[in-house]
Amino acid sequence: MKLGKNKTDVGEVLPVIRRIFAENGRDYIGHYLIAIACMLAIAGTTAFSAWIMRDIIDEVFYRQRWELVGWICGAIVAAFAIRGFATYGQSVMLAKIGNNIVARYQQRMFDHLMRLGIDYFTTTRSGQLAAQISQNVTGIRDLLNMTVASIARDMVTLIALVAVMVMQDPLLSVIALVIGPPLIYSVNYLMRRLRRVTREAVDVNSRLLGAMQESVQGIAIIKAFTMEQQLSDKMSGLIAYAEDRSNKIARVSERLGPITELLAGLAIAGVIGYAAWRASVSAQPPGSVFAFITALLLAYDPVRKLARVQVNLERALVNARMIYEILDTEPQQRDAPGAGTLAVEKGTVTFDRVAFSYGDDLPVLHGISFVAKAGETTAIVGPSGAGKSTLFALLQRFYDLDGGSIEIDGQDISTVTKSSLRSAIAYVSQQPYLFEGTIRDNIRYGRPDATDAEVEEAAKLAFADDFIRQQVQGYDTLVGENGANLSGGQRQRISIARAIVRDAPILLLDEATSALDNESEARVQQALESIMETRTTLVIAHRLSTVVNSDRIVVLEEGHLVEEGTHESLVRQPHGIYARFHRMQSQKSEDLLANTTADNGAAAPQEN
Repeated sequence: MKLGKNKTDVGEVLPVIRRIFAENGRDYIGHYLIAIACMLAIAGTTAFSAWIMRDIIDEVFYRQRWELVGWICGAIVAAFAIRGFATYGQSVMLAKIGNNIVARYQQRMFDHLMRLGIDYFTTTRSGQLAAQISQNVTGIRDLLNMTVASIARDMVTLIALVAVMVMQDPLLSVIALVIGPPLIYSVNYLMRRLRRVTREAVDVNSRLLGAMQESVQGIAIIKAFTMEQQLSDKMSGLIAYAEDRSNKIARVSERLGPITELLAGLAIAGVIGYAAWRASVSAQPPGSVFAFITALLLAYDPVRKLARVQVNLERALVNARMIYEILDTEPQQRDAPGAGTLAVEKGTVTFDRVAFSYGDDLPVLHGISFVAKAGETTAIVGPSGAGKSTLFALLQRFYDLDGGSIEIDGQDISTVTKSSLRSAIAYVSQQPYLFEGTIRDNIRYGRPDATDAEVEEAAKLAFADDFIRQQVQGYDTLVGENGANLSGGQRQRISIARAIVRDAPILLLDEATSALDNESEARVQQALESIMETRTTLVIAHRLSTVVNSDRIVVLEEGHLVEEGTHESLVRQPHGIYARFHRMQSQKSEDLLANTTADNGAAAPQEN
């Protein structure tokens, strides 16, 4: 069942509830039976409290049968004790079910998000997504618990009390129940007004929480560019709109209160007035009337709850529907039917007429063809926007090709499982990302079964071991949010260690040393060269000094492969793009060296 955003029929509640019960009901049937038994006990003892009023009035006070006092008092104490324990039992059981449902859907949401393709996350703000999940996952729990509570407790309690009322006085019962039709009409009218504004409130609150989360994550940029006031003004608009939506929800939903109170007051007043008139003209014991009025007053609470249950269900329905919108999002990069496991023997990567676009109007690659031979290093260079990083994304099947194919040892990557494909690849991003946990955890993410010795050896090869051991807790030091406790170069070296420990036959380096100083870059480059010797390595680099020793260099421009060869062959092409890049970077290095020499010469006489 696919739940759209714009459906507004009241009948949607039942399909969503059926889906939730179908997915979860069987697992909790034992717990719900216990909770329902407790609720039935509450309903029975509440009805008993009204029914016993007739005997208290007629038998004890009217006929003065004092010998019944002990039995009646004992029965009342027992009824209240049963109701107390039953209330405790149903509350604890529903809380346990609800908490488990929240945990289950949080896990389910995370697992589903991990299955979605990169394209989903490029069009969805991460902060807003996280806020939406945290807000809306409780909607599933609330729908289940409110449905069970309204049926098993409030509805049964109301039925039991109405039965007491009818047994005591059928005519008075008819007078009391005339409030039903106008109350039902009022609830349905308010629901039509509430549905749209509830959806708007959930949307704006998720945007608000997402913006706050992103502001915290980017606090350094905010302060560096003195953006505090700009963002504060922007947040003020969101906060004011969220407040307005919340106030409107309160105004609409709380209108039910005075309507319910007025109708209940009219019903109770009518019953008391008619009962008083009837008592004045007929001499009959007042016990049945008192029992009826007690049942009527006790029935008001479940009536009020049942009247409000649709209001609360509407809010929970909006939240649940938004969760299912995410869960019903189909992954774009699915494994092909019957996809096999990638078997890497040598590691030769072949790009054959690869074409790709991010949209109908955004073509990126135009028939790219080249071979990255097994055990060799292939560098991909070119200006920004040429499609270098896109090639890496396509090789890892983050997106599907528009045309052509990519093969590893003759196996089309579209015909193998994504898991086996990506397990054969170690990737170092230009922007290293560290996750919650310790330094050791972040390195071991490369290969979960790696031993501590292998983790530390990988850190040594990445020249990270020294600074790691200088941390307060060494390898067990918490990295902070996205490695906030470490420098950019340190994060990058941990990222490189993670790729080293993966021990994959194919290595992808996307500006892997861009965050390092010259000395660290030279040392890490040396370490990378030692592990690149036995792997098929593809390197993206803007600094040509890092790729001069590559076995093959591929030059891209505007999504086209324009040159291919070794460093020596490419620099000999005077009008070539690679040669132009090389001359520009060589000139910058010479100018920097000349300026440094001039500065040192000007300072020398002062030192003497």
